[in-house]
Amino acid sequence: MLRIHILHVGTIKEKYLTDAVAEYEKRLSAYCTLNHIAIRDERLPERASESEIAAAVKREGERILAAIPPRSYTVALCVEGKQLPSEQFSARLTSLAAEGYSDICFIIGGSDGLSDEVKRACRWRLSISEMTFPHQLMRVILLEQLYRAFNIAAGGKYHK
Repeated sequence: MLRIHILHVGTIKEKYLTDAVAEYEKRLSAYCTLNHIAIRDERLPERASESEIAAAVKREGERILAAIPPRSYTVALCVEGKQLPSEQFSARLTSLAAEGYSDICFIIGGSDGLSDEVKRACRWRLSISEMTFPHQLMRVILLEQLYRAFNIAAGGKYHK
């Protein structure tokens, strides 16, 4: 069974988001093994300078790179990534599994994004949308899209 790792910065505090994560985890259990890897986010002052933000993103990036499961196919979620329709996303996941990848690690940065080092280390850069979403909500959106992708691949009716 395919192992999906969601490597993310920070934790979700809002109950409605944790409930949504739990619901999609339950749905995805029929298709894959899901693993969440939380990375501590950097605390910044209220009015952080650009250099303070850059240093924080770099430190988060170092922790992300150290936490990537070995032999994982890595996917950075970032605005400059490629956007795909759900059917193509499903096909890409299916092809990765067919190519022999049993671990796929999706990486969600903190509120200030991912470091360039993390983006360079990833094999695929994926953009969910050109719109901006809170990084906590992005985890729910990614889980929903993963569920949709697996359902499409299985010929299910969820996507219709």
